[in-house]
Amino acid sequence: MNVERSCDTEDKLDPRRWVALVILLVGAFLPPLDFFIVNVALPSIREDFQASASTMQLIISGYATTYAVMLITGGRLGDLYGRRNVFLSGMVGFAAASALCGFAWSPSVLIAGRVLQGFAAAIMAPQALASINAIFPDQEKSKALSFYALTFGVASMVGLFLGGALIALDIFGLGWRSIFLINLPVIAIAAPLAFFILRETRSEHPSRLDLGGALLIALALFGLIAPLIEGREQGWPVWLLLMLAASPLLFLLFWRHERHLEAAGGDPILAPSLLDVPGLKRGLIAALFFYALAAFWLVFSVYEQSGLGRTPFGAGLAILPAAVGFVLGPFASERILRVFGRHSAAVGMGLQSVGLFATAALISSGHAQFLFLALFLIGMGQGIALPNLLKSVVQRVDRRQSGLASGLVNSMLQIGGAFAVAIVGGLFFAILGSATDVTSVSKAYSIAAIAIAICLLIAGWLSVGSASNAAVHR
Repeated sequence: MNVERSCDTEDKLDPRRWVALVILLVGAFLPPLDFFIVNVALPSIREDFQASASTMQLIISGYATTYAVMLITGGRLGDLYGRRNVFLSGMVGFAAASALCGFAWSPSVLIAGRVLQGFAAAIMAPQALASINAIFPDQEKSKALSFYALTFGVASMVGLFLGGALIALDIFGLGWRSIFLINLPVIAIAAPLAFFILRETRSEHPSRLDLGGALLIALALFGLIAPLIEGREQGWPVWLLLMLAASPLLFLLFWRHERHLEAAGGDPILAPSLLDVPGLKRGLIAALFFYALAAFWLVFSVYEQSGLGRTPFGAGLAILPAAVGFVLGPFASERILRVFGRHSAAVGMGLQSVGLFATAALISSGHAQFLFLALFLIGMGQGIALPNLLKSVVQRVDRRQSGLASGLVNSMLQIGGAFAVAIVGGLFFAILGSATDVTSVSKAYSIAAIAIAICLLIAGWLSVGSASNAAVHR
């Protein structure tokens, strides 16, 4: 069991805790912001670099995969070396990676910058939640956590709007580069404040690092995702086929390593015994399918800009109803929870599926002017499903393992997003080919949207089965 300890005092309440919360929320806000903000900019990046479709996919998947792989390790670094120290290190690293993205001179450099962004985000983000739990007393913790819970929804709304606005404003002629460089002044203010205001906390009994497991799962995922993205355009050369063939072997090595480490009394990033908890495996697989929605932001942005000819700013405005629904969804979640109980996540996923099917129908029939209703439904469904899915998975395990379970489900969400961008995004670009007319783009979008909707229906079915068969272990 992890016991929290402040490095300054054991019992004294931090008088600056609410100011500290604002700083911590900046660290929680930046990672999802940089996921959403880049989607609106992808067509501009593609045009500027004359980049391929696979480059667009890798810009998203590189970030999501690295973030997923490092998330649990990032949390453990804070437990071991102090959350303020690690938070600051992640924030500075995120600024450096953002600068590399903003000044990238080639697609390869931009992808490398995105990978480094994901790495830094995974170090920074877990410290925010852990620090909130450490510095706030029980009677204030619920209020502080409610602000934290709003962060993801607000980041989605701001990211979609801000990305288009920055490109439209074309500040200093930077164009799409400003979506990354905007992080620098934010961090220039937040980092010194974090240094002087945040109080150092760490765990009395921190889990040890599992660097071998992190490396193996990273290689396995990269060996699977990279060929799925690059194979179509590269003509499936031998080296890509070898990577694809090696991926299952690396997954097997990862599993054997985790089993051996747990048997030896170590702290694996995926404890095999944890998967014996009833319903947990189904819940984690549901999370994997649920975040197929990550591909939606990509294909819808391409549809808006390449198909309808909208500017990045217009595309950002067009997708705002989904972001508004996402912010409002958690407020409806409590009422839905009272009616549907542990099936609430499935209700949210069902709403998302209906919204996605509706977008495909509206676009195919030439009634795109009514898309805002379907988009709002997609966002509302996500705002309902996401917190209930997280809660349903974490509540299955013993309190001592809740941190690990939370890290696992968040990692599965990111991995699911990376796979969706690789597979559904690949399907979209394969159907589209070199066409840019609205009919071709509409057809490609509709098929991709249906594929995403099916993934969400599968996720909903899995979450219902998971809720029905699992006992709560608290």
